[in-house]
Amino acid sequence: GSHDSFSYWVDEKSPVGPDQATAIKRLARISLVKKIMKKWSVTQNLTFKEQLEGGIRYFDLRVSSKPGEIGQEIYFIHGLFGIKVWEGLKEINTFLEEHPKEVIFLDFNHFYAMDDSHHFFLINRIRSAFGSKLCSVKCVEYVTLQYMWEKKHQVLIFYHYPLYQEYSFLWPGNKMPAPWANTTNVHKLLQFLETTLEERSRYGTFHVSQAILTPRVKTIARHLIRGLKNTLVHRNLPMILNWVKAQKPGVMGVNIITSDFVELVDFAATVIALNDLLLEEDESAT
Repeated sequence: GSHDSFSYWVDEKSPVGPDQATAIKRLARISLVKKIMKKWSVTQNLTFKEQLEGGIRYFDLRVSSKPGEIGQEIYFIHGLFGIKVWEGLKEINTFLEEHPKEVIFLDFNHFYAMDDSHHFFLINRIRSAFGSKLCSVKCVEYVTLQYMWEKKHQVLIFYHYPLYQEYSFLWPGNKMPAPWANTTNVHKLLQFLETTLEERSRYGTFHVSQAILTPRVKTIARHLIRGLKNTLVHRNLPMILNWVKAQKPGVMGVNIITSDFVELVDFAATVIALNDLLLEEDESAT
């Protein structure tokens, strides 16, 4: 998986998003501030298509309306506005049309400046984009690849807002817990990932290990121009990747792992390779 999957493009010319504090919005009237914000808002370099081609199958999504804009259009957001959600959904669907055995997870976990009418608009967009590819809510353990292929389903949508209850194809957010370490310290991050794996539910949910470091205000202040990638990601990714390599998948092991800038190291290939351990277990059992 990728963290803030849509953030490969954010609009410096747009107003600052409703996910930001009032003080930031005031500061952002200075054009240089938005340039700096962009350096800290962008957590991916690759488009949806490029991420999919690179092996990413879980997408972490934050969305918002544009306050003051007429209509219900919804955009991706991380400090600054990204592309329209509809554009991203179409891009993902094109990949799925070309790869009918691929299955993806779309996790809509943060909503800003949205009332129910915005949600209805977005949910209809999701339904229009994917149609019969959408997998209805089932017992998690029941949803195997074999099941998905038989039903010709390719998309699981997780929707962290009460309206999920009104649609059979919206999985509740509590089926996709994603504990967040909220630290700049890689050792604390790895300890947190270990602890939350031990606490992982044995049954009935997926689980996201967020292998990401989060800048604090003082981190940004000290390294304004360098940005997220040069300050936190480059230096710590090798250590994070070593943790990934040491993991085991399956019950009480890792399930979904997310990272920033997924192409900087062999992240997707490393995560995918963990599945071979399951095959080895199967062979030794038989």
